[in-house]
Amino acid sequence: MIPYGRQNISAEDIAAVTAVLQSDCLTQGPQVPLFEQKICEFTSAKYAVAANSATSMLHLACLALGVGDGDYVWTSPITFVASANCALYCGGKIDFVDVDRHTGNMCPKALQSKLKQAKAQNRLPKVLIPVHMAGHSCDMQAIWQLAQAYGVRVIEDASHGIGGSYLDSKIGACKYSDITIFSFHPVKIITTAEGGVATTNNPDLAESMQLLRSHGITKTPEKMLRPEEGDWYYEQHELGFNYRMTELQAALGNSQIKRLSSFVEQRNKLAAAYLIELAKLNITCVVPLDNSYSAYHLMIVVLPEHIDRKAVFDAMRAANIFVHVHYFPVHLQPYYLNKGFAEHDFPEAEYFYQHCLTLPLYPDLTEQEQGYILDTLTGLL
Repeated sequence: MIPYGRQNISAEDIAAVTAVLQSDCLTQGPQVPLFEQKICEFTSAKYAVAANSATSMLHLACLALGVGDGDYVWTSPITFVASANCALYCGGKIDFVDVDRHTGNMCPKALQSKLKQAKAQNRLPKVLIPVHMAGHSCDMQAIWQLAQAYGVRVIEDASHGIGGSYLDSKIGACKYSDITIFSFHPVKIITTAEGGVATTNNPDLAESMQLLRSHGITKTPEKMLRPEEGDWYYEQHELGFNYRMTELQAALGNSQIKRLSSFVEQRNKLAAAYLIELAKLNITCVVPLDNSYSAYHLMIVVLPEHIDRKAVFDAMRAANIFVHVHYFPVHLQPYYLNKGFAEHDFPEAEYFYQHCLTLPLYPDLTEQEQGYILDTLTGLL
């Protein structure tokens, strides 16, 4: 079977994790802060905060930005459900901004229109979460300018995006956002098995997320009410969570990040080969903006309207090619339908979903496997 995504685990990765297993610290040791440091070095962000998943980091990012009861958070309907759920964890309300059907990313024109209407209704969001679909950056400069004009904070959901760049900055530098979130699930660009990181240039936001990821507890003497108690002593200052990343996860990340740039380079080479062949079939591909360099987490094509996507999907799976679909629009999930969303609320997102198909893409995909995928797809069109 050819999966749509697959992790690359080296002997060095295994040795790094094994070394932690043989050490004194399986959690809360030197590996996690080292991983955070490496993320900062790679992205040029001033601060990085690691947790057990990107979902956890989205939650903490919303809390750090003050999302609470009744506050609106807007995100894309073309994303994994975590991008929306994080607002509800805080007691907030969720709404969506339609996408550009050609990119699957949040549409700045749709955002501008929705912000203008929301201001007139006194229902502006507190936080906006654009999603870098497939590793392709949203038009963050346009989104940031609109957010600034309306007093809205921005979290980049770059779960797909580490290793990519936009204009003159790495994704994660937070030039056009308050916080950026990365995911290290096994199908992502690099993996920590499960894990996530937030980057920010704001020390207060970093400190808040650090506190909240570990029960709201601090052992920093200058922050304590009773620092004289002794070294055993700690204080809880907030209602936090156990969202800590383990040393095992961080050790794997510290090994994987050495190959991050080469992984992304190989993904782009494979994507370029796909683009050449798919153009011959008149298949539209979801590609990055001209002013960005994609991490190419996913290779998404948009099939012509006359093609039966489900028939193609089933036939590809029957041929042991594990194509996928990213994503079923969040607003059409039963949970969100029960909150009042309905079909046709976000027509561009629904069009994108109805015609998109994800082809296998990962660094170890061979030329022969890619040829087989393309030959199989060609025979179905």
